[in-house]
Amino acid sequence: MAKKIKKALITGITGQDGSYLAEFLLKKGYMVYGLIRRSSSFNTSRIDHIYQDQHEKDVRLRLIYGDLNDASSLNRIVKQIKPDEIYNLGAQSHVRVSFDIPEYTAEITALGTTRLLEAIRDSGLKTKFYQASSSEMFGNAADNPQSEKTMLYPRSPYGAAKVYSYWMAVNYREAYGMFCCNGILFNHESPRRGETFVTRKITMALARIKHGVQKYLYLGNLDAQRDWGFAGDYVEAMWLMLQQKKPDDYVIATGETYSVKDFLKEAFGYAGLDWKKYVKFDKRYLRPTEIDCLIGDSSKARKVLKWKPKVDFKGLVHMMVDADMKLVEQELYGTKGKTE
Repeated sequence: MAKKIKKALITGITGQDGSYLAEFLLKKGYMVYGLIRRSSSFNTSRIDHIYQDQHEKDVRLRLIYGDLNDASSLNRIVKQIKPDEIYNLGAQSHVRVSFDIPEYTAEITALGTTRLLEAIRDSGLKTKFYQASSSEMFGNAADNPQSEKTMLYPRSPYGAAKVYSYWMAVNYREAYGMFCCNGILFNHESPRRGETFVTRKITMALARIKHGVQKYLYLGNLDAQRDWGFAGDYVEAMWLMLQQKKPDDYVIATGETYSVKDFLKEAFGYAGLDWKKYVKFDKRYLRPTEIDCLIGDSSKARKVLKWKPKVDFKGLVHMMVDADMKLVEQELYGTKGKTE
């Protein structure tokens, strides 16, 4: 008897986490469906390489149009696909931008989760659900480090929207017996991180400065401290949560904290430059309310899921610098890179 192929639906598949998760699940033998919005530009650059690697007779990654703002599309997709697992990674995920568009952030990041949970409940399927929760929910929490028992104190519309989604997942688990897990992920980066996020903004600017096409890098608060890990490591934890016998919530983090200034020092130092000569302060990048320090206690995930991060801070920074150096070289000199 042939082994049943598991089906997974990923919202936010074209994002950093979605692309790494899609790769991970495909290697596990899954049939992967990715929810994408219809827009004027086709933003699939992070997953194009997966598409290209597929054979016509073995297409296991399929993109399907839908929107977290459209309940009817979510209901239709869940009933049509009948996924074994759903990973809700879709969101308006930029913290600073959430202050500018708080209503839209709530509509997608908060209510979008409710629409998806309702679609599962209405379908009657035993679908396992992963909710991408965030360390931003902790905000100015009293505990340091932060664990699953830490009181939530969000400091942004994004953080508040994620708190709403977190509690909705818990409520659907307790009220309807649904298999819902919250992965409370601390900052996780990679060469696929969006260029508006501070880590990628730093490594991309560094590469351009090194190649003489940019003079300065403008940043806000350099003293903010974060627990930074590699996104490729963190998607494994998402999957592990849905393989457990009982649904639960888990903090995923490295347990180490570094400031934006530390990231600058490591990145510029690796490229042989003094960051102080190129970085300038711009108050426009400050948040109305700042979080000074986030550091996660992932001891529960390490014990129950047997998960631990593989890439350390220095390795992460070097990986991102190397990738963006190569990217800028390709932009300047073509696919062959720089020739001596």
